[in-house]
Amino acid sequence: LERHTNNNNNNNCVGRNVEYKVALGAAAASFKLEKAVCSHGFFMTAPNQWNPFSKTFQRPLRLFQYDTLSSSSVTVQISQPPQADHLLVRVVDSVDLSTVHHQSLMEQVRRMLRLSEAEETNVRAFQDMYAEAKASGFGRVFRSPTLFEDMLQIDEFTNALNYFLSYLRIGVDYDEIMTRWSRTLSMARALCELQLELQCPASITKFAPKTPAGKESTKRKIKSQEKSRNVVKRCCEDVKSASEEDGTLKIDSFDTSINIHDSNGEKTELAFHGAMGNFPSPEELAGLDLNYLGKRCNLGYRASRILGLAQSVVEGRINLKKLEEDCGRDASLSNYMKINERLGEINGFGPFTRANVLMCLGFYHVIPSDSETLRHLNQVHGKKSTIKNIQQDIEVIYGKYAPYQFLVYWSEIWSFYEERFGNLSELPNTQYKRITAANMRCKNDKALKRFKEEQ
Repeated sequence: LERHTNNNNNNNCVGRNVEYKVALGAAAASFKLEKAVCSHGFFMTAPNQWNPFSKTFQRPLRLFQYDTLSSSSVTVQISQPPQADHLLVRVVDSVDLSTVHHQSLMEQVRRMLRLSEAEETNVRAFQDMYAEAKASGFGRVFRSPTLFEDMLQIDEFTNALNYFLSYLRIGVDYDEIMTRWSRTLSMARALCELQLELQCPASITKFAPKTPAGKESTKRKIKSQEKSRNVVKRCCEDVKSASEEDGTLKIDSFDTSINIHDSNGEKTELAFHGAMGNFPSPEELAGLDLNYLGKRCNLGYRASRILGLAQSVVEGRINLKKLEEDCGRDASLSNYMKINERLGEINGFGPFTRANVLMCLGFYHVIPSDSETLRHLNQVHGKKSTIKNIQQDIEVIYGKYAPYQFLVYWSEIWSFYEERFGNLSELPNTQYKRITAANMRCKNDKALKRFKEEQ
């Protein structure tokens, strides 16, 4: 690790920018930041920001990953210089980072990009087994900096993705798919805006219910997202003022810029914009009123699941740190079954959700199966799968790739997806919500036919 500190003269920023060179080690020969980030739809959801022009990733990260009391966050920007054997991790407007701060931030970066020794071993073994992945640079599936964020994102995203692909294959209701995909992105952003509001007690008290009468009054006040966005703007001003006074920075709330390298290796300035908090922690969610949470973030029935999970973590019934450590120590099938059983005790975590959570934890031998998996097997692989025999067909098609069956399946799904929409890493984030309208109706079936012929 190398560290470089720059004084920030931008009037919109406070503090200093600290830049670290993070050696890629054994991964240097094949690692591509663009491929590692833009490998799962999570990269489109708040608070993640991918810039397609600079190939730079940005989001807030917590200074204390497992601190149950602190919610302090800093903005981190990650880029990969051309032909370099390292990543540049830039901490924007940082205060004096302690060793503990630095360690926590780097752990979160490595988790998102799957840069552990175990993951590198998996990538190499998988690419040696599956030549298409080596040729395309696929092998790492992007995930969140924390398991808690993964767990909250998985259910809604996978649901929307399945409708997305169903539209492409069998033409499910267009308005429904648009609604679900838009809601997925809006839900994530609303949770991040809520996290920002929770750090501004003076503003949030105007919206948070305290008594039954207060709850009803609050419900009448929160009639639109516009009111909440006004709160966000006020919070930004309050927090910025506080930051200037006490030297702390808790949110990703200001316009920032980063030096990035163009194709010639020259540095250019890139601006990121937007007022957004971090993804809320269990501690920040656990004490909220259920009706308020559901109304504020438009979560519907998922509000009770989210609140229940947060409360279980805070009260110690679910130990996410231990859960992740147990997965890291033992990748055996027996350990998978034990952890799967533990996840099954969580409200709303059915087989499909659990399999996706376990994928985020590094288990790749199980393919989450639902109606979309059936369609994929039938249309791409020419099967006549049913719910009764789907596991048999999965074994026939993907069993030879054990223990990386999911990675082969996901590479097929992602390839199919990009055949229809183009390279998603090149899409401006302002277009994410309109991706269906921009592509679904203008693409013909040649891309799908081509994909099938290549299989």
